[in-house]
Amino acid sequence: MSSASPQARVPDPAPVFAALGDPTRLSLLMTLSDGRAQSIARLSADTRLTRQAVTKHLHVLEKAGLVSSIRTGRESRFTYRPEPVRAAQSYLDTVSAQWDEALGRLKALVENRS
Repeated sequence: MSSASPQARVPDPAPVFAALGDPTRLSLLMTLSDGRAQSIARLSADTRLTRQAVTKHLHVLEKAGLVSSIRTGRESRFTYRPEPVRAAQSYLDTVSAQWDEALGRLKALVENRS
């Protein structure tokens, strides 16, 4: 088993998982994943959400590092940042490998006692 903990590889993934745990934020990320910077007005169009609600969700995503914003005149334009999702995936891969190792050891132990 590796001595490096998953946390040693990835900064705390909890904010990313928390941000991704909301369907509205997931929808915003899907919209932004096309690579185009979009304004709050554009992101709130065609939804039942107010601009205030969209702004709140975007700030959560920005705090988690999942989006970045740039001010253009009076509006902010948001873009998707895939790096935190890749880091979260790496974290999950590490945890999955650790569980696979632990289950393998348990299986070997049970089979050796039979």
